[in-house]
Amino acid sequence: MTAATDLDRPAAPPAFQQVGSGRKVKNRIATVLVTSTFLIALVPLVWVLFTVLAKGFTRVLNADWWQKSLAGLTSRQFGGGVYHAIIGTLLQGLICAVIAVPIAILVAVYLVEYGKRSRLARAVTFTVDILSGVPSIVAALFIYALWITTLGMPRSAFAVSLALVLLMIPVVVRTTEELLKIVPDELREAAYALGIPKWKTIVKIVIPTALSGIITGISLAIARVMGETAPVLVLVGYTTFINFDPFGGSMASLPLLMTSERNALGEVGEARVWGAAVTLILIITVFNLLGSLISRLTSLKTK
Repeated sequence: MTAATDLDRPAAPPAFQQVGSGRKVKNRIATVLVTSTFLIALVPLVWVLFTVLAKGFTRVLNADWWQKSLAGLTSRQFGGGVYHAIIGTLLQGLICAVIAVPIAILVAVYLVEYGKRSRLARAVTFTVDILSGVPSIVAALFIYALWITTLGMPRSAFAVSLALVLLMIPVVVRTTEELLKIVPDELREAAYALGIPKWKTIVKIVIPTALSGIITGISLAIARVMGETAPVLVLVGYTTFINFDPFGGSMASLPLLMTSERNALGEVGEARVWGAAVTLILIITVFNLLGSLISRLTSLKTK
């Protein structure tokens, strides 16, 4: 047997070096700055939530608030509820999601899986970037010019949903695109090695892997568009009655109700504004919680 040489022996691990005092100081400064920035950003959020809840929470505790409309009541008469506005908000958000989500997911799949470095992909990316920065009033005016002025369609909740689609698509596209990018390429390559077509790999492997995050992004996008005010002001009229038809007639929504009641002077109108604000916050919170729950259940199934 030959004696082991120094080259045969494993290299000794490097000796542990103490962290320098300068690095410790920089780390503490960075920690203090990040924490301070977070607390500063948290102050207006807590302030707004506290103000809204303090002034409007008592309104939502009344059962009539959730079960009745404001039909037959003026801005100076107590009573009634926002059932008609809740119905309008949910209908407009649901129609918007039904149209925007499939389009946005298909666009994201094309950008990540098919259109890499192509001219069409660059054009689509540029368009999505523009849409993500378009103000809601511009989207509303575009739908008004196209849907109502050019095509002669009436002002309706469906027109509002079309404007919200323009605001929702870029959010879902960006979220879905980033989530599809972090799916490991090894999963795609393993499927291709087994002879699975690319489209089936995307449908059965890639999208289910990223589905939990996609659902979270969709819920956040829905929460964002449900609070938009400009589209409802331009594209649909306000009514105190309940309307389940999104294609005809005026339809109330929570943002539109707040704008209408704010213009009416008096204690009753002010109370309704704060109550509608609390209601909208609660509905958005419920949507976010449902999205998180569905996302967690989806991630458990894919494991």
